[in-house]
Amino acid sequence: MKRLSFIIIICCLLLSHTVAQNPSWVKKATNAVFTLKTFSADGSLLASTNGFFVGEQGEALSSYAPFKGSQRAVVIDAQGKEMEVTCIMGVNDMYDVAKFQVNAKKTQALAIANGTATNGSVVWLLPYTVKKTPACISGTISNAETLNGGFAYYTLAMSTTDQQVGCPVLNEQGEAIGILQPSTNSNKPESFAMSASFANNLRMSGLSLNDRVLRNIKIPKALPDDVSEATLMLYMASTNMEADDYAQLINRFIEKFPQTTDGYVYRARLQAAKNNFQAADEDMKQALKVADAKDEAHYQYAQIIYQKEVYQSDKPFEPWTLDLALQESQAAYAINPQAIYRQQQAQILYAQQKYDMAYDVYMELTKNDVMKAESYYAAAQCKTQLNDQETAIALLDSAVNTFSKPYVKTAAPYLLARAQMLYNAKKYRPAVNDYNDYATLMSAQLGANFYFLREQAEFAGHLYQQALDDIKRAVEMEPSETVYRAEKANVELRVGMTDEAIETAKSLVNMAPQESDGYLFLGLAQCVKGLKSEGLQNLNKAKELGNSQAQSLIDRYSKK
Repeated sequence: MKRLSFIIIICCLLLSHTVAQNPSWVKKATNAVFTLKTFSADGSLLASTNGFFVGEQGEALSSYAPFKGSQRAVVIDAQGKEMEVTCIMGVNDMYDVAKFQVNAKKTQALAIANGTATNGSVVWLLPYTVKKTPACISGTISNAETLNGGFAYYTLAMSTTDQQVGCPVLNEQGEAIGILQPSTNSNKPESFAMSASFANNLRMSGLSLNDRVLRNIKIPKALPDDVSEATLMLYMASTNMEADDYAQLINRFIEKFPQTTDGYVYRARLQAAKNNFQAADEDMKQALKVADAKDEAHYQYAQIIYQKEVYQSDKPFEPWTLDLALQESQAAYAINPQAIYRQQQAQILYAQQKYDMAYDVYMELTKNDVMKAESYYAAAQCKTQLNDQETAIALLDSAVNTFSKPYVKTAAPYLLARAQMLYNAKKYRPAVNDYNDYATLMSAQLGANFYFLREQAEFAGHLYQQALDDIKRAVEMEPSETVYRAEKANVELRVGMTDEAIETAKSLVNMAPQESDGYLFLGLAQCVKGLKSEGLQNLNKAKELGNSQAQSLIDRYSKK
């Protein structure tokens, strides 16, 4: 009986010793640890791990791996309360850490230790439990490897399990020094932890949306704290983010930076694209209200109205007119006389068909070295609308002459524009020269339509071999385009390649039996070759299909 009593006393002492091993800060720190669960797009569970709060507004750290391919994530805290992960604040796939934020009014946070813990230091692993104080696991640091940036990767003399990955490793003061990572060797009493300070310093930048690792996570991304970086993120998101996600990002930008105009401008553009012009107008008025640079806000307001009136004119919104756009642009220029504001005014005047006034502004802008070439080009378009072709060509000459030979790629659009204008003016060989210079600059981007356009100028300029080569190239590049194949038959016929023209026309008939061009060129080529009966039959078929040229050819060859 005495022996049994002795054993019971010893057991009680041992139990009291185990509880006593928990540091005094454990009870409070327990509320900072949680379980993280991530889900795929179809709602199925992807992964489950642990993590802990490092901020009172729901900022938290955990492993990165569970977030790969995730559409949604939640955490379940030490009280069993579930909270949605609202945004990713930063990730690092190499060291398998992530920082994110949950939807919570206030969270119990762990303090992050300053500096690197030293070898031999006593550390504690704080496991996740629900509504009870956990038994901490103690150990020591066997190696603290310093990484670039001064952060540490810890090797711990401590036995842990995979179910504890993501839990915090703390020093004797209860400060988090690391995040437990998966063990590489389950047979050794050894664990690993990545610096909590490193994870806590993860940040989003303006270019973060281009990061392939972040793009693989469909949960919203946090905006950078720096407004210029956040604005850059908005710009990047406009081209590579789904429409609904982009709209949410803009709203979060406005919520975070309510005194910055960019959020209102981006949302106004989005609203205008959806024909929600009243909402767009309200956003732009708010942008004007909060703007420090009032000129920029007036300019953006004018631009949104101008875009709507030019490209969505079939969707009336009475307050918005080109006159209002011009007034806003003039207001911008009155505050800050920048050339870009005058250029905007010229564009609006052109849209109002006030070509003389637009021309005067563009000619004024030719004095600006940066805008010289494009201003000459725009002035040429004004003269084209005024049916002054010779002046338009002279202006395009001025645009091209702002560059010297050998031309650089930025000269390409002006060479192409002059080539087309020269062709329209029946100056075919100069047009071919411009097409050739354009082709030299843009060789890697040339499509079938370019070869077709150049062929038209070459043929009209009696450069038949070049024309034949180009139309063949166009057909090779787009063999299903009937216009190119019909033109090939036409050129072959004109240069005496009658047999080739017959074969090309036959292929066109087979490809588009309901179109008249194939029958027209086939019939004409057959008549030229002396196959009058077959040729007239095909010309009559072209006539039946509505070809206006067929009758004159029928009349000509019926008399022979």
